[in-house]
Amino acid sequence: MGSKIYFVTGLAVVMLISCNSPSAQENTAQEKKTDTYTEMAADKTVNIAEQTSTKPVHLTKQDFLDKVMDYEKNPREWVYKGKLPCLIDFYADWCAPCRITAPILEELAENYAGKINIYKIDIQRERELAQVFGISGIPAFLYCPMNGNPSITSGIARTAEETRQMFVEQIESLLLNSENTSDL
Repeated sequence: MGSKIYFVTGLAVVMLISCNSPSAQENTAQEKKTDTYTEMAADKTVNIAEQTSTKPVHLTKQDFLDKVMDYEKNPREWVYKGKLPCLIDFYADWCAPCRITAPILEELAENYAGKINIYKIDIQRERELAQVFGISGIPAFLYCPMNGNPSITSGIARTAEETRQMFVEQIESLLLNSENTSDL
């Protein structure tokens, strides 16, 4: 019986020492560092998204309400909140045509930086936004000019180059009201 008490006491001492070991404390400190870096990265992401972007920016419902249109406050009237016209790509990762448009939109975001914003909405994650705009087929594209109502299109052309040209024409005519599409 005495040896059992010594064994249990010894085991408890070993457990207490291991719980207070430097590696456990280092792990806790590392977790705090990681949390701090994650918070900092999240803050930078928000700041970057508020600036003109040279890459498409992924939107959540809250981002959409803040940056594009608050349909909860204005359910019957389109009130655009953006500082630049925008093109919104409604997509899903499993969608092959969506994967074709992704690099095209990245290129166009760079080419049109400072003139328009290009946003992406994952319909798998943001189902409410897809429902609000009646998105039943993807890819679908919402063109939001500074003034007037938005236009929505869906699908892509036969080739990547034709799809790129389709985007350029739509951006120029719907968002920038320009006749000249040859300079991009």
